[in-house]
Formats: sequence, C-alpha cells, structure tokens
Amino acid sequence: MPEVAFGVIFHWLGGLASGSFYVPYKAVKKWSWEVYWLAGGFFSWIIAPLVMGTLLTQELWPTISQGFAEAPGAMRWAFLFGMLWGIGGLTFGLTMRYLGMSLGMAVALGLCTVLGTVMPDIFKGTIISNIQTQPPYVVILLGLGVCLLGVILAGIAGMSKEREMPDDVKKESIKEFNFVKGISVALISGLFSACMAFGLQAAEPIAEISMAHGTEKLWSGLPKLVVVLWGGFTTNFIWCMFLLLKNKTLYQFFTTTIKDPDAPGRTVKVNWIWNLFFSALAGTTWYFQFFFYSMGETKMGEYQFSSWTLHMASIIIFSSLWGLALNEWKGASKFTKFILGVGIFTLIYSTIVVGYGNLMKQEGGEANAQEVSAALDPEGVETATNAIEEAATKAADAVDAAATEIKDAAINAVQPNVETQSNAEAAPAVAP
Repeated sequence: MPEVAFGVIFHWLGGLASGSFYVPYKAVKKWSWEVYWLAGGFFSWIIAPLVMGTLLTQELWPTISQGFAEAPGAMRWAFLFGMLWGIGGLTFGLTMRYLGMSLGMAVALGLCTVLGTVMPDIFKGTIISNIQTQPPYVVILLGLGVCLLGVILAGIAGMSKEREMPDDVKKESIKEFNFVKGISVALISGLFSACMAFGLQAAEPIAEISMAHGTEKLWSGLPKLVVVLWGGFTTNFIWCMFLLLKNKTLYQFFTTTIKDPDAPGRTVKVNWIWNLFFSALAGTTWYFQFFFYSMGETKMGEYQFSSWTLHMASIIIFSSLWGLALNEWKGASKFTKFILGVGIFTLIYSTIVVGYGNLMKQEGGEANAQEVSAALDPEGVETATNAIEEAATKAADAVDAAATEIKDAAINAVQPNVETQSNAEAAPAVAP
C-alpha cells in the first residue's frame, strides 16, 4: 500500500504540472501564438525528455537504438500514436487560447479520459459484442454518458458566461475568448489526446530494454516518452511552421522589435529573453506531467488500471483552481459559476465511473486467469490423470468381462450340437 500511495502522489504531481503549464504562457508578451507554442514545444518534446532521460536512465541512446533493432514495430506505433497525440496537444493549446484553463481543460480532458478507454474497441469493431458479453463495458459506457453530460453542463456555463460578460471583461483574462471555436477544438483535442495512452502502451518494449540495460523500474518509462514525444513534436512543428509562414511571424524568433498585434501598423519592443524563458518554463512544466505519470504507473501495482483516470481527474481539478485564481470567471453570475462547478464535478465523477469499469474488467480477467491457473495446477493435472487412468482401467475390465461372457455364451451355444454329433457317430447303424 505505501507503494500505491507514492503512485497516487506522483499522479497528482503530474496533474498539477499539466494543470499549471499554461500559466507561464500568460507572461509572454506580444509574441504570436505559434511562436511561443513552438518555443515551448522544443523544451516539452525535445530538450526536457532527452535531459531527464539521460540523467536518470542507463544508456538512453543505446536503448533507443536497440529498440529500432529489436522492436521496430513498437517504435513505429509509439511514434505514430505520438503524432496523433500531437494533434490533441496542438488543439489543446488552442482550447486554452479560446476558452481559458478551467473550461477548456474540463471539456477536453473529460472527453480524453473516456475516449482513451473505449476508442480501441471502437476501432476494432468489438464494442457491441463486448457490451453484450462483458458487464464492465456497460459501466464504462455509463461513464461516457456521464462525461457527455459534464461536457454539456460546462458548455452551458460557457455560453452563459459569453452572454453575461461584456467583451472587454472577458478578454481581460482570456484575450481571444471564442466559445464556438473553443468547444470545436476541445472536442478534437479530447479525441486525439487519448492517443498518448496508446503510445505509451505500444512503447512498453522500450521500457523493458531500458531495464535490461540497468535502469531502475521507477525511471524505465522515460526512454519510451522520448519516442512518443518525438511524434508529438513532429505534428506541432509542421503546423506551427505553416502558421509562421502564413502569418509571416517567423522573424519574431530573431528580433526584439516586432509588429504590434494590438495596434496594426505600429511596432513594439519585446523582452525576447523573458518571452523565451516563460515559454521554456511552460514547455518544461508540461513535460513533467508525463514524467510524473510514468513514475506513478510503476508504483500502482494491481491498481495500475486507475492511472489514466487518476491523472485526468487531477488535471481537471488543478486547472479549474487555476482558472478561478486567474479570474477567468470574474463577472459571471452565481448561477453560471454553479453550473460550471456542477459540470466539472460531473466530469471528475465520470472518470471515477470509468475507473470502476476498468476495475471490474481487471477483476474479471483475474478471475478467468485464476480458473485457468487452477485447471493447469500440477495437483489438478495429476488428479485428472489418475481419474482418466482409473476410468480406462475400469473400461478395460468391462471389455474383458464382456468378451468372457460372449465367449462362454458362444461355447454354450455350440456345445449341445457337438455332443449330439458325437452321440450320433457312436450309435450302431440301423438298417432301413
């Protein structure tokens, strides 16, 4: 149990990191979104994973090289799922941009939690048969329904906020608040962000190779993070480069004087070093959510099924607290805040329902495993063998007994004829 307690703490630290990562971005001044997002991305997807992986694991590069040689399929799938997760991460940033931290994270992560559980079966086409044959899937789908209810409630709160608050008040805390755009990208983010769970699962052979090189189990997940995050960086780099060229903002990386986005036709000086520092801080903070998540997984033992659910729930809680602390809902009515609170609570509760469904699923698998184990137990096999031998002996005895009875019956049937024939041969001949 102490191990599990450490696992829970690590998951909550990861949730705190993820729920807080966007705060430093708010200190970046005048840079375009694609500029500070890509600057932070270099630290979250490239620099931080390599630095931490090198410091805490044994032979990071030989491990990755061996992964390409011994488990190329795992490397490909890890990278591919990382690219798909990159779409989720990209739209996740846009969600924060348009909805703010509390509403944006609640909607995106609520969907991510449940979809991360049911998507594999949707793609395989087995979800209907699983519902019919496996009760845990009914519970998981109930969690999906609860999650959708939470999304609807959060959406109602967002629309209510948009009606109640004047534009100048809304943009004091969220400069580009746009409910329609925000909800749209939040739905996309929730769908693709779940691919991180698939990527980490696909990359498990890399963790095993790392442990074979002498890495402690606690840090064994860091090398596989490197590969998955490479995929995420690829997607974000392509999109940000497209925006940098389209919006002609690439030059902002190399100068302290840029066009003022709030006053067209004018230029403004920016503190390039501070902008880079806060972008790097945001990106590194985002990386630490996965750093602590990979550590927490190794400590959960038989409760590992709850890792993803626990991670998502903690992010929703911490991001909601940050949203309130940053006055994102300042000026909204008590009714709107109440609806938001109920929506966030519903989203958190949906993760609990899904976690319980996963627990049922695991317990069912363990029960089946126990049945198989009992059937294959050496004593059970010996007992079954003895029973078979005993039955075979009895069957052989029965066959022998039946054969003896048939033989005796045949002899008895033939004997009178033989005796009659012998008497006839011994009797004197009688003249006609």
